[in-house]
Amino acid sequence: MEKRIAGRLNREVGVVGLGCWQLGADWGEVDESEALALLHTAADTGVDFFDTADVYGDGRSETLVGRFLKERGDGVFVATKMGRRLPAQTTEGYNRENFLAWNDRSRRNLGVDTLDLVQLHCPPTPTYSRDEVFDTLDEMVEQQRIAAYGVSVEKVEEALAAIRRPHVASVQIILNTFRLKPLEQVLPAASEAGVAIIARVPLASGLLSGKYTAATTFGADDHRNYNRNGEAFDVGETFSGVPYEVGLEAVERLRPLVPEGATMAQFALRWIIDQPGVTVVIPGARNVAQAAANSQAAALEPVDSAAVAAVYDELIRPHVHDRW
Repeated sequence: MEKRIAGRLNREVGVVGLGCWQLGADWGEVDESEALALLHTAADTGVDFFDTADVYGDGRSETLVGRFLKERGDGVFVATKMGRRLPAQTTEGYNRENFLAWNDRSRRNLGVDTLDLVQLHCPPTPTYSRDEVFDTLDEMVEQQRIAAYGVSVEKVEEALAAIRRPHVASVQIILNTFRLKPLEQVLPAASEAGVAIIARVPLASGLLSGKYTAATTFGADDHRNYNRNGEAFDVGETFSGVPYEVGLEAVERLRPLVPEGATMAQFALRWIIDQPGVTVVIPGARNVAQAAANSQAAALEPVDSAAVAAVYDELIRPHVHDRW
């Protein structure tokens, strides 16, 4: 597994990580034994960066990752998030009292004294201009509650505002072959500042796995069903904000680019790895086979980015480029 490092993060990590949202909720049920098995499989194949959040399954994902940490031992980097436990997303809710309470809960869930990385979980845009937010995060680093902090963002301007903050170590942003806008400013700015880029939603909620059709259905507890139009949270988190039928057409246009012996998902992950400034990509997995296959994407040859951009410009750009 290729390793990369960003200056402010001050930690070398494998370029393919594991997103753990699906271990908590919103993707259908993943039982505990399968969850622990896929976490260990990912680690066995070179993955050392695991991304979770306090709100995934109301702490279930963090708790499962914590059990894995006890079983696995050293050499694992865990990034979590805080902020979405607010009943309503208000800038005022991102305050010292809440930060400390959320941090205590995450440390209990994960079974550690110091969290490797805590990210603000897509807070309201005005949050990035409030000095007291980042002063509190600095205080938490000084108290060794957290080793570093970052942000998970929806919009490019939020990422750029975060990068300008001197102690922000990472920016997590949606980046995939259906979301090319971060390539224009965010990745160059992060690279210059030494900020890690964590690429999330890399398979566009599974669309870029190439396994879905117009007849595919999703369970009632799956956000690909209940958040199609942004009913529960930002619509950009579901299929990257691309209309489902448009995404299917784009996948078929991309399919001929997939190297022989590789899967569509591995191709999509390799494209992200190829982008200058990316530190780690965090695909999810629902079973051990998916976890192992994701890791193998790091071994593929570079992707034809010009061909990917052509499909984006023709089919995807009108639906997403100016929204996030």
